[in-house]
Amino acid sequence: MLQNDKKQSFIELGKFLSQFEDGNNTQKSGVLNNDQFFDGFAEIIQMAQHYNGWFTPEQVYFAIKSWANALTEANLDQWLASYNFDNTTSKTVGLILAGNIPLVGFHDFLSVLISGHKALVKTSSKDEKLLPYLAKYLISVQPELEKQIEFTEGKLENFEAVIATGSNNTARYFEYYFSKVPNIIRKNRNSVAVLDGTETKEELIALGDDIFKYYGLGCRNVSKIFVPQGYDFTLFFEAMFHYGEIIHYERYANNYDYNKAVFLMSEFKILDNEFMTLKQDTSYSSPISSVFYEYYENLEQIKQKLALDAELIQCIVSKNLVPNSLNFGQTQHPQLWDYADNVDTISFLTKN
Repeated sequence: MLQNDKKQSFIELGKFLSQFEDGNNTQKSGVLNNDQFFDGFAEIIQMAQHYNGWFTPEQVYFAIKSWANALTEANLDQWLASYNFDNTTSKTVGLILAGNIPLVGFHDFLSVLISGHKALVKTSSKDEKLLPYLAKYLISVQPELEKQIEFTEGKLENFEAVIATGSNNTARYFEYYFSKVPNIIRKNRNSVAVLDGTETKEELIALGDDIFKYYGLGCRNVSKIFVPQGYDFTLFFEAMFHYGEIIHYERYANNYDYNKAVFLMSEFKILDNEFMTLKQDTSYSSPISSVFYEYYENLEQIKQKLALDAELIQCIVSKNLVPNSLNFGQTQHPQLWDYADNVDTISFLTKN
């Protein structure tokens, strides 16, 4: 199957996904196979929360829009231009996907297929409806893809390489079990922001999107901020009030109440605005509804710390204070060439 045909099938998928927006699903002319798939996908979006309480329609629609924006011919061409697929030997690549945010494993799925391999997919029980449905759509556009896509509910077997995503605990099992084949094993990571007190309210509101999108469940969500000694949190909290409606979602509210109570019973000093807490802590992974913060003396100190802890960090957000920073509000808008854990998946797939 020619790579251009595979690329074209994903372009068609992008067009299909572009029809679905929160509260405004609209069929567009020229989209292939809408009669077969449009109504069914709209129903799956609405049912997603039934299978995973965190997958509210708003969050699912955001993930879908992100992929609709990514799957354009221009983006795919730019992404793939620097790779050579001529000498790639097709193999079966096992994919063990996470389920913390909607379609979180789609990039691995796309990478395997576009590289010319077969995807043997084990979805998370928390996100087992969306990707299989989109796979059916792809097959309807390009029937030859059926030979390259397989979903399994049982033990992963008969694979020649593996990409597995899980917690730090499951990663130890993955590293042992998959040690005899080429592999990418992903562990827990968190994202951070570095502030210096000169940020505008608008920039901090954008940072709120990095914090609250997907309720903070993704590795690209900012779970910790670094601030200079004597930092005044007043403007920060004023900006965060833009997201105050989040407390009306019961699951989030329950986490807020529980984690706040744990902090208070443990006599931790916290800052609180009635829907999020800030706790001074050296850890990177904060619980839902809470953000950790840590003071720094100077930027050189923080640059060194972040460099040493690079394997724990997914994204860094700042106003160009540290190298390789993203702008505020950009963590949940990765490009196709922004790889998880900074591991080039396509290079792995073309060289192993």
